[in-house]
Amino acid sequence: MDTFEAVRTVLAVRSFQKKAIPPEIIQRIVEAGRLTGSGKNRQPWHFVVVQDPETIARLATLAKTGPYIAGAGAAIVVAIEKDDFALSDGSRAIQSMVLTAWSEGVGSNWVGFRGPDSVRALLGVPDNLDVLAVVPLGYPADARSGNKKSRKPLSEVAHRERFGIPFV
Repeated sequence: MDTFEAVRTVLAVRSFQKKAIPPEIIQRIVEAGRLTGSGKNRQPWHFVVVQDPETIARLATLAKTGPYIAGAGAAIVVAIEKDDFALSDGSRAIQSMVLTAWSEGVGSNWVGFRGPDSVRALLGVPDNLDVLAVVPLGYPADARSGNKKSRKPLSEVAHRERFGIPFV
């Protein structure tokens, strides 16, 4: 799948098949996060790859907005340094992982947004890092079409030369 097709079709997945994700695909997803650009090349992230079903189930109870994590085949917890650029850089890394997963047929989603201290304790994340998010991974349980996104038209969000002049 080319990059634009991945961006055009990716959807948040919250229901997963009971199917293992091959190790080489998980490796590729994590590598996509690692290779993401960062401000001043600081690379202020750490990725905790969780595949143990009991730990995944525990993550699901700790992430208030993500009980569906329990059904995932794996999860990546993204921790970031306490730095001005880290929030943006960690977000960029997550998007790289989400798009790479999608291109491999693996669904994902972004769960949480900074501060889940209980996740920090569960995984032994040091105090000098913030837990940014949990990214559950798995093959989607239902067939989903990427053609059904509800987005504003380009003419409402893109401008040419000056704000208020439609791009298209």
